[in-house]
Amino acid sequence: MIVGIGVDLVDIARFERSIERTPRLIERLFAPSERTLPPHSLAARYAAKEALIKALGGSDGVRWTDIEVTREASGRPLFALSGTTAEAVADRGITMMHLSLSHDAGLATAYVVAEATGSNGGAA
Repeated sequence: MIVGIGVDLVDIARFERSIERTPRLIERLFAPSERTLPPHSLAARYAAKEALIKALGGSDGVRWTDIEVTREASGRPLFALSGTTAEAVADRGITMMHLSLSHDAGLATAYVVAEATGSNGGAA
């Protein structure tokens, strides 16, 4: 059962200017393995994290660096969650998350669908 949907859109140039003005944002927003990626990839990952928070129905218990966007061998993006964020997702009864990313024409977007098994999923 779908218990949450989130979408986010990021202007890549604006995101890059924010990072240039405040370089510490990289450490606050991204897991160590994400920090060396190019700006368009970071913008898409930022959009993914925002979309995840929207799908969860809020940011209670969520830490940005506990959300890592990785890829399967096929290239399909997915979340690798840890710490309090993994706990928050489990507490909401979420058992599966679907993630789609794209970047083109200076924009990065992400779409997240959160699912729970049974009828007691907690995010809405």
